Amino acid sequence: MKTLIILEEISMFLFSILIFSSLEYAWWWFPALLLVPDFSMIGYTMGNKTGAAVYNLVHHKGVAITLLAAGFFLRNDGVILAGAILFGHSSLDRAFGYGLKYNTGFAFTHLGNIARNHAD
Repeated sequence: MKTLIILEEISMFLFSILIFSSLEYAWWWFPALLLVPDFSMIGYTMGNKTGAAVYNLVHHKGVAITLLAAGFFLRNDGVILAGAILFGHSSLDRAFGYGLKYNTGFAFTHLGNIARNHAD
Protein backbone atom coordinates (compact mmCIF):
# COMPACT_ATOMS: atom_id res chain seq x y z
CA MET A 1 0.00 0.00 0.00
CA LYS A 2 2.86 2.39 0.81
CA THR A 3 4.25 2.01 -2.73
CA LEU A 4 0.82 2.71 -4.22
CA ILE A 5 0.50 5.92 -2.22
CA ILE A 6 3.99 7.02 -3.24
CA LEU A 7 3.14 6.38 -6.91
CA GLU A 8 -0.08 8.36 -6.51
CA GLU A 9 1.81 11.33 -5.03
CA ILE A 10 4.43 11.18 -7.79
CA SER A 11 1.61 11.19 -10.34
CA MET A 12 0.18 14.33 -8.75
CA PHE A 13 3.64 15.91 -8.80
CA LEU A 14 3.91 15.12 -12.53
CA PHE A 15 0.45 16.63 -13.01
CA SER A 16 1.71 19.87 -11.43
CA ILE A 17 4.52 19.89 -14.01
CA LEU A 18 1.91 19.46 -16.75
CA ILE A 19 -0.06 22.42 -15.39
CA PHE A 20 3.13 24.48 -15.20
CA SER A 21 4.05 23.56 -18.78
CA SER A 22 0.79 25.16 -19.98
CA LEU A 23 2.00 28.53 -18.66
CA GLU A 24 4.28 31.00 -20.40
CA TYR A 25 7.08 30.85 -17.80
CA ALA A 26 10.63 29.69 -18.52
CA TRP A 27 11.18 26.09 -17.41
CA TRP A 28 13.64 27.07 -14.66
CA TRP A 29 10.91 28.83 -12.66
CA PHE A 30 9.44 25.49 -11.58
CA PRO A 31 12.51 24.08 -9.83
CA ALA A 32 13.48 27.55 -8.58
CA LEU A 33 10.14 27.97 -6.79
CA LEU A 34 9.57 24.36 -5.74
CA LEU A 35 11.12 24.72 -2.27
CA VAL A 36 9.62 28.15 -1.50
CA PRO A 37 6.66 26.61 0.43
CA ASP A 38 9.15 25.25 2.98
CA PHE A 39 9.72 28.80 4.20
CA SER A 40 6.48 28.18 6.11
CA MET A 41 8.65 26.31 8.64
CA ILE A 42 9.53 29.75 9.98
CA GLY A 43 6.19 29.59 11.80
CA TYR A 44 7.82 27.13 14.21
CA THR A 45 9.81 30.02 15.68
CA MET A 46 6.52 31.02 17.36
CA GLY A 47 5.87 27.55 18.80
CA ASN A 48 4.58 24.19 17.67
CA LYS A 49 0.92 25.16 17.42
CA THR A 50 1.55 28.23 15.25
CA GLY A 51 4.22 26.43 13.27
CA ALA A 52 1.92 23.53 12.48
CA ALA A 53 -0.93 25.87 11.50
CA VAL A 54 1.23 27.92 9.12
CA TYR A 55 2.98 24.87 7.67
CA ASN A 56 -0.29 22.98 7.16
CA LEU A 57 -1.99 25.95 5.50
CA VAL A 58 0.81 26.25 2.95
CA HIS A 59 1.06 22.47 2.41
CA HIS A 60 -2.67 21.74 2.18
CA LYS A 61 -3.62 20.48 -1.26
CA GLY A 62 -7.06 22.05 -0.91
CA VAL A 63 -5.40 25.47 -0.76
CA ALA A 64 -3.36 24.61 -3.86
CA ILE A 65 -6.42 23.43 -5.77
CA THR A 66 -8.34 26.55 -4.73
CA LEU A 67 -5.52 28.71 -6.08
CA LEU A 68 -5.44 26.70 -9.31
CA ALA A 69 -9.19 27.04 -9.77
CA ALA A 70 -9.12 30.77 -8.98
CA GLY A 71 -6.23 31.26 -11.38
CA PHE A 72 -8.03 29.48 -14.22
CA PHE A 73 -11.27 31.32 -13.46
CA LEU A 74 -9.52 34.71 -13.34
CA ARG A 75 -7.17 33.82 -16.22
CA ASN A 76 -4.25 34.81 -13.99
CA ASP A 77 -1.05 32.90 -14.73
CA GLY A 78 0.61 34.07 -11.50
CA VAL A 79 -2.13 32.52 -9.37
CA ILE A 80 -2.04 29.33 -11.46
CA LEU A 81 1.73 29.22 -10.97
CA ALA A 82 1.35 29.57 -7.19
CA GLY A 83 -1.24 26.78 -7.13
CA ALA A 84 0.89 24.49 -9.31
CA ILE A 85 3.95 25.05 -7.11
CA LEU A 86 2.01 24.42 -3.89
CA PHE A 87 0.34 21.31 -5.34
CA GLY A 88 3.59 19.90 -6.73
CA HIS A 89 5.56 20.66 -3.59
CA SER A 90 2.96 19.08 -1.30
CA SER A 91 2.75 15.99 -3.50
CA LEU A 92 6.52 15.60 -3.56
CA ASP A 93 6.69 16.06 0.22
CA ARG A 94 4.16 13.29 0.75
CA ALA A 95 5.96 11.00 -1.69
CA PHE A 96 9.03 11.38 0.54
CA GLY A 97 6.96 10.74 3.68
CA TYR A 98 6.58 14.30 4.96
CA GLY A 99 2.98 14.96 5.88
CA LEU A 100 0.85 17.62 7.50
CA LYS A 101 2.04 18.45 11.00
CA TYR A 102 0.49 17.81 14.41
CA ASN A 103 0.75 20.45 17.14
CA THR A 104 3.16 18.24 19.11
CA GLY A 105 6.20 19.11 16.98
CA PHE A 106 7.62 19.25 13.49
CA ALA A 107 8.52 15.55 13.34
CA PHE A 108 4.95 14.40 14.06
CA THR A 109 2.91 14.16 10.84
CA HIS A 110 -0.24 12.52 9.57
CA LEU A 111 2.04 10.03 7.78
CA GLY A 112 3.89 9.12 10.99
CA ASN A 113 6.94 10.30 12.90
CA ILE A 114 9.50 11.69 10.44
CA ALA A 115 12.49 10.74 12.59
CA ARG A 116 11.25 7.16 12.96
CA ASN A 117 10.20 6.81 9.28
CA HIS A 118 13.60 7.89 7.97
CA ALA A 119 15.72 5.97 10.46
CA ASP A 120 14.99 2.67 8.66
